[in-house]
Amino acid sequence: MKETIRYLAGIAGPSGFGSNSTAEQVTQDCSFLPPNLTALITGATSGIGAETARVLAKRGVRVVVGARDLKKGCEVREKIQKESPNAEIILLEIDLSSLASVQRFCSEFLALELPLNILINNAGVYSQNIEFSEEKIEMTFATNYLGHFLLTKMLLEKMIDTANKTGIQGRIINVSSVIHSWVKRTCFCFKDMLNGKSYNGTRAYAQSKLAMILHVKEMARQLKARNARVTINAVHPGIVRTGIIKAHKGLITDSLYFIASKLLKSISQGASTTCYVALSRKTEEVSGKYFADCNESYCSSLANDESEAKKLWNNTNTLLHKRLRQAAIGSSSSLFSRPCI
Repeated sequence: MKETIRYLAGIAGPSGFGSNSTAEQVTQDCSFLPPNLTALITGATSGIGAETARVLAKRGVRVVVGARDLKKGCEVREKIQKESPNAEIILLEIDLSSLASVQRFCSEFLALELPLNILINNAGVYSQNIEFSEEKIEMTFATNYLGHFLLTKMLLEKMIDTANKTGIQGRIINVSSVIHSWVKRTCFCFKDMLNGKSYNGTRAYAQSKLAMILHVKEMARQLKARNARVTINAVHPGIVRTGIIKAHKGLITDSLYFIASKLLKSISQGASTTCYVALSRKTEEVSGKYFADCNESYCSSLANDESEAKKLWNNTNTLLHKRLRQAAIGSSSSLFSRPCI
């Protein structure tokens, strides 16, 4: 009850910020930021991702936008550079539902030989009807969790190397949701999530967001064991007026949506927690945590289960190793099967 009152009233927490704080407000004091920071943001062509990219660029951060739709990506870049003419925005194509696309994206980014200080795993999809990726994996799980897991895995050494060379701690932020707490332990089965068994759009979305937090928990443990100068945290942006909310249209009446909309955050308020965790001095050395309204918060007991986090990590690694190995073998076979000219 106290949390609800705090949210509705916009009361600031220990960080000095609360539910009403905007991304610009929480990053206003950025005089301490080191130069030449590079942030990579997925899903930055609309909504929270686009606002995060805009505000980070305004604060002098080089921004790499991972975009599925390059046309939208170009529009976002032009809009940002119109406001901040000196902003450096690099646009690269990525479809997070495709493991092959994630691999290509990482190869293209690494070829640029840029540092990587901040990785924001923001992209997300919601689908009322079941769909499958090109690898025959349920689309929500493939996009929201699996693609980001592979992306982080492939770019982690670059982040660690950047931190070692610059002395600046790297930061990874997984954008999750409070809806993760809706998932019951009996409904969190890796195999079922892959094949979309008994599919329900809201449940699939919640499962993917729970997986993002468990990813944070296990990865934070591994990074600490390596003494790596990289942190990883999860954030709940709040219920924001974005495309994902619009995807629920038809499930609630217009009148109920109107009432609910008065409790929703603006996009700038929704991007505030991501920007806060990415840039604030107060989040240095903080890892494995869950943030809401720019303050450390509580996640579900299942999200805090270390054994569940490790099991998900191992299952995901095994799946990726198998799928990527099959893809590599298939690619080699196709080369030898081509007719000679």
